Amino acid sequence: MRSPLSRKEKRKPFSRLLVLITSLIAFTLFLVPVFIGIFMYYNAPVLPRQESVISELRIPHPEGITKEEDGAYFVEVRRGESAQSVGRRLEQAGLIKSSFFWNLICRFNKEHIKTGTYRIEIPASQISIYRILVLGRQILYRVTIPEGVTLKKTAAILEEAGICSSQDFLAAAKDPVILARYGIPNATMEGYLFPDTYLFPSEYPANRVIISMADNFFAKIRQIDPSFAAMSNKELNDKVILASIVEREYRIESEAPLMAGVFYNRLNIGMAIQSCATVEYIITEIQDKPHPSVLYNRDLEIRSPYNTYLVPGLPPGPISAPGAVALKAAFFPEKTGFFYFRLEDPKSGKHYFSATLDEHIKAGQLVPKGRL
Repeated sequence: MRSPLSRKEKRKPFSRLLVLITSLIAFTLFLVPVFIGIFMYYNAPVLPRQESVISELRIPHPEGITKEEDGAYFVEVRRGESAQSVGRRLEQAGLIKSSFFWNLICRFNKEHIKTGTYRIEIPASQISIYRILVLGRQILYRVTIPEGVTLKKTAAILEEAGICSSQDFLAAAKDPVILARYGIPNATMEGYLFPDTYLFPSEYPANRVIISMADNFFAKIRQIDPSFAAMSNKELNDKVILASIVEREYRIESEAPLMAGVFYNRLNIGMAIQSCATVEYIITEIQDKPHPSVLYNRDLEIRSPYNTYLVPGLPPGPISAPGAVALKAAFFPEKTGFFYFRLEDPKSGKHYFSATLDEHIKAGQLVPKGRL
């Protein structure tokens, strides 16, 4: 018969459990500050002294990371690049202490870093850098689209600025969905993208660029003539086409409404509007040839619906991006008896306006460079 356990023996398992729990608590209390210390160390911003060591060693910054004069960095996150790849480049550039710690942050946080170019002001912790890339607070690049440019030239400007590829832009300008969105009765958005200074991030979707510029165009039209909304798509299109021609013809702002009036006078009697600018458009944009310094008679005989010397009425679509001056002129032309104009002073851009062909001929010979 087994003797009953003594009270002392009964307490042994409890004592062992208590010791184990106490040990675990003590170990945890030991680990917590250790983990906090490790976290704070690796998350801490790189000190200027540490950054200068990298400079003294002349270690080149990895591709896509550049340092500005004010000490800030531009960090490019490329399309399709992994967070781990970004972390390695940040570590190589000396912006973070450990790409391993960076990878841990990325693993525990399910948010993805976004493609773009970012400005990182130093000193900055790893988490703050990570949040900048996750939130997608990109640098916006300033790009200016001059008045009178064509779609092709606009595409080239945007590609050179790193906003979007020329090919993508031209494809988006033909997108039937975008054309239908704005009620454009043409094959492209030519003439409906307002020339202005824009702020876009790099590698911005081409369709978003088109929409931003078109929205700006219609906002400007609304300022010029709020009643435009009552116009049919064709009525508005005719004014935009004429504005695009005026844009390529005028040099002195006060003459733009006069030129618009001349073109309207010709349209009203069925006379060809005879704009050299439309012939230049055929040569440069349709035939893809260099811009001519002089227009010859053979150029005026080019068979094309855009040749306003041969085909009465307006061309099929706009030939440039008209600015506010040309658009105002097309909406509010100056009513006169003029049917002709020609360049009078090449230096100032002043034109001579006349009512009859005889008076026009007496004013001098045709001056090239797209002027009547």
